[in-house]
Amino acid sequence: MNAGMPSAVNPALLIDRAAWPPDFARPTAPTPVPAPRLLAWNADLAERLGWPARPSALASLWFGGNVPPPGAEPVATAYAGHQFGVFVPQLGDGRALLLGDVLAPDGARFEIQLKGAGRTPFSRTGDGRAALGPVLREYLVGEGMHALGIPSTRALAVVLSGQQVLREQPLPGAVLTRVAASHVRVGSFQYYAARGDLASVRQLADWTIRRHYPELADGDAPYLELLRAVARRQAELVAAWMHVGFVHGVMNTDNMAVSGETIDYGPCAFLDEYHPGKVFSSIDRGGRYAYGAQPGIAQWNLARLAESLLPLLDADEEKALAQARQVMEDFVGWYGEAWRAGGRRKLGLATAEDGDEELAHAFLDALQEVEADYTLAFRALSHLPDGRPWFEDLPALPKTPAMDAWLRRWRERLAREARAPEDVAAGMRATNPAVIPRNHQVEAAITAAYRGEPDVFEALLAAVRRPFDDGEAQRPWMRPPTVGERVLQTFCGT
Repeated sequence: MNAGMPSAVNPALLIDRAAWPPDFARPTAPTPVPAPRLLAWNADLAERLGWPARPSALASLWFGGNVPPPGAEPVATAYAGHQFGVFVPQLGDGRALLLGDVLAPDGARFEIQLKGAGRTPFSRTGDGRAALGPVLREYLVGEGMHALGIPSTRALAVVLSGQQVLREQPLPGAVLTRVAASHVRVGSFQYYAARGDLASVRQLADWTIRRHYPELADGDAPYLELLRAVARRQAELVAAWMHVGFVHGVMNTDNMAVSGETIDYGPCAFLDEYHPGKVFSSIDRGGRYAYGAQPGIAQWNLARLAESLLPLLDADEEKALAQARQVMEDFVGWYGEAWRAGGRRKLGLATAEDGDEELAHAFLDALQEVEADYTLAFRALSHLPDGRPWFEDLPALPKTPAMDAWLRRWRERLAREARAPEDVAAGMRATNPAVIPRNHQVEAAITAAYRGEPDVFEALLAAVRRPFDDGEAQRPWMRPPTVGERVLQTFCGT
């Protein structure tokens, strides 16, 4: 998986911590691993950061945790969080270390973090390590989401540690290098709010504005506008998840980044058959984080952010509460707006009519009636406007009275668009993916990697990076699972 011969050019990390509140970052050195070996290197992401496409000869040491990259000052960061609705006042990065920032050629800043680099002050009873399987899952799903145009953290490197980690059984260990606009979460604000440390809440809010929302800095109500900006980004993010059938699996407040990126790919999954109540996470026994529950949970998490920022919104508590409640109401509108816009794109509609939202929901109802494959149903629909043949070896749209009636309505609606069929179809095929990181294929790639066979991972990675391509090479990755291949439960990597 290494991208050719190594380059001698070194990465340069910067430090952007002067404005962090006290106790936010705790200096912690990575724990060296016995036999670091670079298994995967993300050349595309490296170039985005301004680094060489080919990894340095020292990459396995830098990103395995044995030697700090130039300029690195490793720290573990503190945060709190509601985990399945229960507040925990101190969580923090128990197996992740922030190395520093990279300033990309276009001026954007990114944080570089090692996951699985050993114990930190927040590890509690954990070993601070990561197994290869969850590391590869995060790499695959993050790259898939990025290719789908959904804001996401991404993986830069995977380093095999040369040691086993003990989970249900001994597994090969690995270290993931994760890249994000930042790793500040709703739980980061909760950490200080729970302690009544308003000065630190303000300091963290100021840092967040400077880093992610600089246009708000000179406004009359920067903290209210920060809450609004975070809420709007989350509304758009979760709507995007819903449109590709993504189930985060563990939407705790410590897993919601204020940057608006998808973060923490633990027990995540994608829908095969459509059902809004679908749950994959083995620890979500009550369905709190089911697919259809995600918009409501996002709003709930944002309410916890609002509580943390409340004293900054207005000195008058009643006014502050009224402002926060208004943002929570606005979230519903922003989410609905984003969902409707995405739904129209998926159905090939370039104009807006009052009945479009109901039309989209009626299509989903027709899928749910027969548990049709979510991704393939929308992709098959994309072939209808221009009459492009569907693939005989893949499930087509269900042939049911409900679907037949819906298709008549949809064609009538399309006729009012007065657009060329080939234009409608092209737009739909650029919106409805043919390939996603399907759960059974991710599991197959992980299983093969555990056997020392990385080719399946490489092939799946190449496929999910071209989600809208349904050419011959992509066809095997479009295949839904057989009954025996279905993934019913996913697991955290800790």
